[in-house]
Amino acid sequence: MNTATEALKRLIEGNHRFVAGTPAMRSAPLEELAKAQEPFAIVLGCSDSRVPAEIVFDQGLGDLFVIRVAGNIVAPSQVGSVEFAAEQFGTRLVVVLGHSNCGAILATLEQLKRPSQSRSPNLRPIVNWIKPSIERLLEAGMTDHEELVGQAVRANIQASAEQLRSGSEILEGLIRDDGLLVVGAEYSLDTGVVEFFDGMP
Repeated sequence: MNTATEALKRLIEGNHRFVAGTPAMRSAPLEELAKAQEPFAIVLGCSDSRVPAEIVFDQGLGDLFVIRVAGNIVAPSQVGSVEFAAEQFGTRLVVVLGHSNCGAILATLEQLKRPSQSRSPNLRPIVNWIKPSIERLLEAGMTDHEELVGQAVRANIQASAEQLRSGSEILEGLIRDDGLLVVGAEYSLDTGVVEFFDGMP
């Protein structure tokens, strides 16, 4: 089993290979993977088609336990998925992976401008998870749209990471007693670089 810092090093090195255009991804044989999996990191990422975690971190089948949801939000099902992987596989690194110009952030900004009765009831749960991060920025007087989106992406990543750190007794126990690490990172759509910026050891 990889420690959290060993797993983090593997992801950073993999992203460097991805950005450099020199992937080295290797996967275990399918017959081995069919019997068991040992993912060294859990990635809670956005559903955006441009940010597949296995590719941007240059990892193979069985290496990452990936949970994808619009806006990389942390609703109960996502918490349960992280708990499952951390307990079942002994995985000790959780990465909340957001990205620049996130469509869920933009959708939340748009939804906040509309009367509540015209908002999509299916989009509402996602908006409700993201909204507090954006409202704090708006209350602070931030008006520049580009800056607001950039800051909102980061604030949302941090909020999701903090929710995992403090919203689950199971994860809190693993953090306290077994070296589980939850970090936040942002993927740049322009450069392909993943910047780890929240909760780093």
